[in-house]
Amino acid sequence: MSEQYFANKPQSKSNPKTWSYNLRDQTFQFVSDVGVFSKNEVDFGSRVLIDAFQQPDLLGDIIDLGCGYGPIGLSIAKAFPDRHIILSDINERAVELAKQNADKNDVKNVSFYLGDRLEAIPKRDYAAILINPPIRAGKQTVHRMFEDSYDMLSDRGELWIVIQKKQGAPSAIKKLNEYFRSVEIIEKNKGYFIIKAIK
Repeated sequence: MSEQYFANKPQSKSNPKTWSYNLRDQTFQFVSDVGVFSKNEVDFGSRVLIDAFQQPDLLGDIIDLGCGYGPIGLSIAKAFPDRHIILSDINERAVELAKQNADKNDVKNVSFYLGDRLEAIPKRDYAAILINPPIRAGKQTVHRMFEDSYDMLSDRGELWIVIQKKQGAPSAIKKLNEYFRSVEIIEKNKGYFIIKAIK
């Protein structure tokens, strides 16, 4: 079985590649590699999430949870330069690539953490968390990410998620409604749901 992108220490032989992509009217140069999610282009779900996201009215930092090589967090950091964006992933190779891509694209308002879910990130009140969840890790893991996010958000902080209908959007919405005061579908695009949950 091929290695999963949510492995902590990818064993697959590194074979980095560099390519350009336009996100939120900014052109990015990305380095990606084997052993990370969507290594050949920014996946469609992430692109829909990036385009849909609007920063909350609250002050505070924003987290890109499961950042991969960084397209969500870095594009949001470029779009909102007055915010500090935290990029975190369980995958060592992904975090190193995200750091490289921040340097390559001159993105300064970011920091990086290596760890499972939110455990490595300092406990404080965050304004928003964005997740393109690792569906292949299983529903239990994905739902725990939602629960952890609730605990890390400010009152009225926002959790933004992209998830396909066929990969569990209805059950995700049901789970979010157990915790959050408001759960709203912001957009539907080719089977992908953008969901915003407010604490």
